[in-house]
Amino acid sequence: MTDRTTYKDAGVDIDAGNRAVALMKDSVSATHGSAVLAGVGAFGGLFSLDGFSKLKQPVLAASTDGVGTKVRLATRYNRLDGIGQDLVNHCINDIMVQGAMPIFFLDYVASSRLDPEQIAAIVTGMATACRASNCALLGGETAEMPGVYNEGEVDVVGTIIGIVDRDKIVDSANIKVGDVVLGLPSASPHTNGYSLIRHVLRDVQLDQFDEDLGAVPLDLLLEPHRSYFNQLFGFEELGVKVNGMVHVTGGGYFENPPRVLSDELAMHIDRDAWEVPKLYRWIQEKGGISDAEMYRVFNMGVGMLVIVPPDQVNRVLSNTGLNVSVVGKITERTDAAVTFSPSFDD
Repeated sequence: MTDRTTYKDAGVDIDAGNRAVALMKDSVSATHGSAVLAGVGAFGGLFSLDGFSKLKQPVLAASTDGVGTKVRLATRYNRLDGIGQDLVNHCINDIMVQGAMPIFFLDYVASSRLDPEQIAAIVTGMATACRASNCALLGGETAEMPGVYNEGEVDVVGTIIGIVDRDKIVDSANIKVGDVVLGLPSASPHTNGYSLIRHVLRDVQLDQFDEDLGAVPLDLLLEPHRSYFNQLFGFEELGVKVNGMVHVTGGGYFENPPRVLSDELAMHIDRDAWEVPKLYRWIQEKGGISDAEMYRVFNMGVGMLVIVPPDQVNRVLSNTGLNVSVVGKITERTDAAVTFSPSFDD
């Protein structure tokens, strides 16, 4: 009898998929509280909203995102443990700018060939980030797709669901001229600008100590996207009125602030108000990148902007645990939606 053709012959290893699930199961289950009604392996996740009965008008918030080409850098050096944290924290920040609290997360991980340990490292990172923000990793999909992804490639996508009482939604309608812009520090370029990073650093040995940078570049570049969950709820605990928030992601300071501003308002950013981490200047020098392009692509060391009334600033700054700095103000718009000092010569 001739050998029978199997799914594995076509590039899909079912046993490897089962092993990946076994490796990640405990980490995922650790994010499940009493609200999760269907465990790992169910066809669909079930989440009870009974715990939110105190909300007068509950509103669900949702966001889907990926980590861009940062995953290619992580795959190249087999440093995937932080990618899952990147994904979850990015999504958490996106819904928190509207005042929503994360409640559960769904993931999608795809590759050309399923490596159980590699997939488990990514999903375990997701579980770590979910636990830190009281969010359940409710379910997901692991796909092995030879012929769609190149050999050795991995892609990750996630969807987060959050909840907020309708009268606590931060919709930026209260932003006024004179409001102060506070900056929360980033941990790294987070999940943006990595196509440019990979382009300008293509000939640099990233896993070796660099004398000019004073560090191993890869360690800084793969530092996970920071979650602002605790800091932003710290504002609420202090009773600080937040009029608007900006997650500084793709598009940097040129594209993100206008998303929360009316046509009559502008945001002025003082570029001298914080010390830009050395990593960004190192990247800039390696690539011969203009100042304007750097601020269009990267967060430059500030990952979240929080807009508050001027009479609330001292209350925030006096609480050193929040780790914030004053980086700008809201002005009347006369031309551009975002202005800078010093201005860009290029």
